[in-house]
Amino acid sequence: MKQKITIKTIAKELGVSTSTVSKALKDSHEISKDTKDKIQAYANLYNYKPNNLALQLRNQKTKVIGVILPKIVHHFFSTVIMGIEDGANAKGYNIMVCFSNESYKKEVETLKVLSNGSVDGLIISIASETLENKDFNHIKGLVSEEIPLVLFDRVVDEISCDKVVVDDVGAGYKATKYLVENGCKKIALITTPNHVNVGALRRQGYEKALIESYIKTDKNLIVEVDESKDIKPQIEKVFHEDIDAIFAVNEIYAANAMRVAKERGFTVPKDMSVIGFTDGLISEYSSPSITTIAQHGFTMGKQAVELLIERIENEAEIFKPKKIVISSDLKLRESTKTSS
Repeated sequence: MKQKITIKTIAKELGVSTSTVSKALKDSHEISKDTKDKIQAYANLYNYKPNNLALQLRNQKTKVIGVILPKIVHHFFSTVIMGIEDGANAKGYNIMVCFSNESYKKEVETLKVLSNGSVDGLIISIASETLENKDFNHIKGLVSEEIPLVLFDRVVDEISCDKVVVDDVGAGYKATKYLVENGCKKIALITTPNHVNVGALRRQGYEKALIESYIKTDKNLIVEVDESKDIKPQIEKVFHEDIDAIFAVNEIYAANAMRVAKERGFTVPKDMSVIGFTDGLISEYSSPSITTIAQHGFTMGKQAVELLIERIENEAEIFKPKKIVISSDLKLRESTKTSS
């Protein structure tokens, strides 16, 4: 059985642009006879059939960009939306924002609705359940149908599209290294389940900083939070151990950790330093305010939409996926002590 091919497949195999392939298949006078014959022969060999929905999407621009996010509760995603909207509006586009609520099924259904021609392209951060299932066929389908796509934050290498990510390993390393340099040796990590790749990458940075400081990683000091259950009791587990610091991979986990510390009679940062992730209102207005890793969500959103619009408006170019990595900064506040 011959493989299913697209205009991009033909363009890549024959070393021409997608625009050339499209015109050749329409028997355009702009394309030389030799090139047309070669492209049409290849298309016939592999039984190429144009996808009408994809054609509608390409030929009838809506000037609308679809955005699918896992959840709205995190400050990070709200800043990403602001960045996407700012970049979209500057280019004359509007955005349509939907939420998967971390559900694979809802993500699949939302993609079906948005990819039927109602948007010009999509920006997606993958749902936790999708990452756990490792079933990305619905997203790969967008690529095969040549629908412009950018993944951000939660991405997977096997999907061939543009991506925008934070240097999560570097961020985890910065946070943990700072704690070690200021006298902390028993550093707990409150993170996501390992299938959520951003948490897994931040954990890599945490472990790297410990190894460099000759501190053995203690699995008893690591809690992987299942957000389908009550968060606080899960975080309480690390307080059964002798800890002097906590690194949490988002500000909600950090705020919960500070609450538990207070209930157990600890003073932050005198008895225990805390670093969170994402510089949101929770971090800024907690008491004490939380030292955090700033992800620059606005910049990430703006970069993602600029990549997408470039892809939408330059279809003639041969597709080469781009990956933008945004560095993060440690924002010092009251929840961490400094060595004297």
